[in-house]
Amino acid sequence: MKKMPFHAKTATGDSFDIDFPLHEQTVDPMRVQQMVSEILESVDRAIGVLGETGNGDILQAMAMATAVRAEMIYGNREVVHDLTRQLLESALAAAREAKHHQGTVGHA
Repeated sequence: MKKMPFHAKTATGDSFDIDFPLHEQTVDPMRVQQMVSEILESVDRAIGVLGETGNGDILQAMAMATAVRAEMIYGNREVVHDLTRQLLESALAAAREAKHHQGTVGHA
């Protein structure tokens, strides 16, 4: 199974190196990586405008957006919903195995 390496950095300076498994029918891994980056940057921009937002609220909004996007796909609903669940579970498992790096804390 092909993997897509992804590096994410938090506002607090922590970072994560994740090897996401790619679905066998992935058309363009570079586009997948670009979209993940864009989605995360968009969430950060929204928080900057809206102000402090609970992590649970962010996850809930992203889950709802994923559900809406899945519903927009033409095709057998069960197949699309099963694929969506499989992709999310696979991504969560990869994130669980991520290498975590804590940002430096201190004063110069």
